[in-house]
Amino acid sequence: MALRCTTQSLRRFQPLLVGARGMASVSDVPAKAPVIDVPQRFLMGPGPSNSHPRALAAMALPQLGHMHPPFLKIMDEISEYTRYLMQTDSKYTCAISGSGHMAMEASIANLLEPGEKILVGENGTWGIRVADLSARFGLDVIPMKKPAGETFSLAELTAALDEHKPKALFLCHGESSAGTMQQIEGVGAACQARDCFLIVDTVCTLGGVPFHADKWGVDVVYSGAQKALSCPPGASPLMFSEKAMAKVKSRSTPVRTYNADLTLIGDYWGWFGGRSYHHTGPISNFYALREAMAVTSEEGLEPLWARHQAMYELLWEGLEKLGLERFVKDEASRLPTVNTIVIPEGVDGVALCGFAMKKYNLEIAGGLGPTAGKVWRIGVMGYNAHPMNVNLVIKAFEEGLAEQGWKK
Repeated sequence: MALRCTTQSLRRFQPLLVGARGMASVSDVPAKAPVIDVPQRFLMGPGPSNSHPRALAAMALPQLGHMHPPFLKIMDEISEYTRYLMQTDSKYTCAISGSGHMAMEASIANLLEPGEKILVGENGTWGIRVADLSARFGLDVIPMKKPAGETFSLAELTAALDEHKPKALFLCHGESSAGTMQQIEGVGAACQARDCFLIVDTVCTLGGVPFHADKWGVDVVYSGAQKALSCPPGASPLMFSEKAMAKVKSRSTPVRTYNADLTLIGDYWGWFGGRSYHHTGPISNFYALREAMAVTSEEGLEPLWARHQAMYELLWEGLEKLGLERFVKDEASRLPTVNTIVIPEGVDGVALCGFAMKKYNLEIAGGLGPTAGKVWRIGVMGYNAHPMNVNLVIKAFEEGLAEQGWKK
């Protein structure tokens, strides 16, 4: 049928057309478009962190086709580096096209089917978001709650597994909103004994603290590029164990998201013996992730973990000399990569963040979710885990607190 446009129909759309006249037209475009202006900043908040120069340089390399053999080789190298960084022998490793949230969705949407039960550890923002996401995919969500700043003991987790009998347990290894690190060792064995899958978020811990996916019996791991891996965001490491992938393959219902369907994405990554087109991968982001992972792997996991621990200790040595206190009281539950500092009574936390940014182009972040208004958050991750950066943070706190007249 031919398109017809009557005078009456034009009148109906007249308000829209009149409104459109207020929008920019060709004549409004400057004769000479300005060059983008991006300030240099020290990103010492919870992420993103500053990227390694090799990762940034990689993004300027020539484009390849998303199915060209040289690009598929780069994807294979990302898979191999992911195995090393996560300490797994599983062949089901890749980088999801998108930030950590996309990898979170891929983990939940592929492993579990509508009506299946998931036990979600909620002690900060990321557990809350996984519970929300899981409910949207029709799962039976059982929240296991603790106040921000606390973690779950193995005894508490085991008791909850026995009570609720879930198909999967979700834990956030590094809860960046609260500055806590969940102990994972022993949890995988408890899950395996109860026919339960273990899903772990390592967005702000992978590369920064010890993690052993196979040794600890973790079935699904996802992470992010922009934190301890020193890479721009946009591609997120993911791992499914052999057992977890067998569960995906045996689903009785289709995966509810086409964009994150691992039965399709996996074939793009060569998991099943071939290569087929699913989507156009973020080519430049994959270049950057490959380089960032290469730099990280060249340093070696043990030295990398030791460097992050040393910078964490240096940070707190300086902050405690100023009289500042840790938000997380239990030493074993403290997260070295994202630190939470109690905002003292009488101090304007937002003003101090503004002081650091104005004077030093330094990001100091406030709390998030349950910690908003209660803490500052300092990230010590990847390329930023260096004495110069850490000492600058301490100096900014010292001067910012003095400007407000606070002294303990």
